[in-house]
This record gives sequence, C-alpha cells and structure tokens, in this order.
Amino acid sequence: MAEDRPGQDPKLPEDARLTSLDQRLKQAQADEAVRTGRAGKSADKNQQLGNRVLSYLIGGFAGGALIGWVLDRLFDTSPLLLITLMLLGAVGGFWNIIKLANQRPE
Repeated sequence: MAEDRPGQDPKLPEDARLTSLDQRLKQAQADEAVRTGRAGKSADKNQQLGNRVLSYLIGGFAGGALIGWVLDRLFDTSPLLLITLMLLGAVGGFWNIIKLANQRPE
C-alpha cells in the first residue's frame, strides 16, 4: 500500500538533485533579501517598544473618540461623551504605558 502514502519512499536514497535545488533556492532567497535590503534588518526591542507605546496612545485617543462620537450621535449629547471618552481613552493608554514601563526586562 505504498501508493496510498504521499512523498518519497523512505527506503530510497535521497536524490542529489533535490538537495542541490534546495541549496540553490536558499541561496537565491538570501541574495534577493540582500538586494532588496531586507536581510537581517528586523526591528530591535527598542523600536518594538516604541511602536507599542505609540499604539497605546493612538488607540486610546482614537478608540475613546470613536466610541464617544457614536454615543453622542445615538443619545444626542454632542460633544459631552466624545470629550469624556476621549479623555478616558487617553488615561487608559497612559495607564498601559505605565504598566509597560514597570515591567522587568526579559
């Protein structure tokens, strides 16, 4: 019932052409990454932390403003809920940043 199983037969030796093709493919991908400038340039921890802080600030303001605007339209209390929830969103964003700053480094 070897026909039912996909892939190569484990009893057969590995094909040198496939190994060579894998090596050439990996080399071509590495060359392309160098050519396009993506080789080894992952974001460091400081950049990731900065992006996280920025997302907390923007998310708090924008989320609070959006929810406040929708509730103002719904209850016709313009701009009371917009301002209140935007400030609460900002406070929540700063609270998350404070909690992030108090974490021990890994």
